[in-house]
This record gives sequence, C-alpha cells and structure tokens, in this order.
Amino acid sequence: MSHCVCHLFLFRLMPTPAAPSAPDLRYPIGKLARRSTLTTDDRRAAIDAIAAAPAQLRAAVRGLSAAQLDTPYRPGGWTVRQLVHHVPDSHMNAFIRFRLALTEDHPTIKPYDEAEWAKLADATMPVDISLDLLDRLHQRWVHLLRSLEDKQFRRTLNHPENGSMTLDAMLDTYAWHGRHHTAHVTSLRERSKWS
Repeated sequence: MSHCVCHLFLFRLMPTPAAPSAPDLRYPIGKLARRSTLTTDDRRAAIDAIAAAPAQLRAAVRGLSAAQLDTPYRPGGWTVRQLVHHVPDSHMNAFIRFRLALTEDHPTIKPYDEAEWAKLADATMPVDISLDLLDRLHQRWVHLLRSLEDKQFRRTLNHPENGSMTLDAMLDTYAWHGRHHTAHVTSLRERSKWS
C-alpha cells in the first residue's frame, strides 16, 4: 500500500465528527434537573435567585418596542409579552402552593393550563403591570422563604402530574423558572441583535 492510499484508508476508518446541533431555543439555560433535597447553601442560592428574578426580567425587556414584545421568542413559541405575563401567573401559583404545604399535611394542589392562560385577554396588556405584580409577589414570597427552618423545606405536596414533591423541589423549580424565562428574552435579543 502506498503512503497516500494508507492515509486515505485510515481517514475512512476515523469517525466523522458530528455536526454541531442547533441550540434548543426552548431551554436556553438547559432543562430543569429538579432536586428533591437541597443543602442549606443550595437553598440560600435558590432563594437569592427568586429574589433577583423580577429585576432580571425587567432588565431583559427594558427598552423593547411593542412590536418586539409581540415577537415570539422562538418559532411557535409565546411572545415576549406572553412570557412576561406568564411568570407572575406561575409564581403566584407557586406562592400559594408553598403556603398550602406549610399549613396542610401533604395537600393536593391544582394544576392549571398555562398555554390557555397565555391566550386570555390580560396577556395582551402592558408588561409593566405584570412586572410590578412580580416585584410585590416576590417581596412577600422571599420574606416567607427566608423565614423558614430547614425542616420546613422537607414538607410535601401532591402534584397530580408530578407526584409527591418537597418544598425543596419546588424551590429548585422556581429558582430555575425565573432564569429560564428571562433567558428566553435575553437570547432572543441577542439573536435578533436588539440593543
């Protein structure tokens, strides 16, 4: 075998590098890997993330025009405006779920159809209304969360779709949730080159 043919043969045996996959626009910070038990430090970081979420979402949409707010963050996805209204919808439900789990033994919570909620008329209102609501809601929620003892985060609720969940798991979920939707907006701004 000549030198050139040998290299050609070896080249054919080498695996072809995979083409880089397109980023999944649904999960700009990655999918949730919910933990059912958090350390004290993890819990503190999650509460800090929830405390920071309103200001981060407000900064993400600052200066966007009405047309930009009505742009879907991905093909087939919600508009930025719908995302902003969705976050307090979701977090109000979370706040109530925390309160139920803290005051009842393993309550069964009621899920809601977030896709249908996003189609309701109030999801077309100015985003400042939901940003202000989120500010006030998180002030109460974070105050409550910071008052809890470690053992209280082990309390549980029953989610009809997800089964039994600890408050640690709920805390982990909603710390991720705020970052997740803020990243939808910031990644759209970056891709669209909106300053």
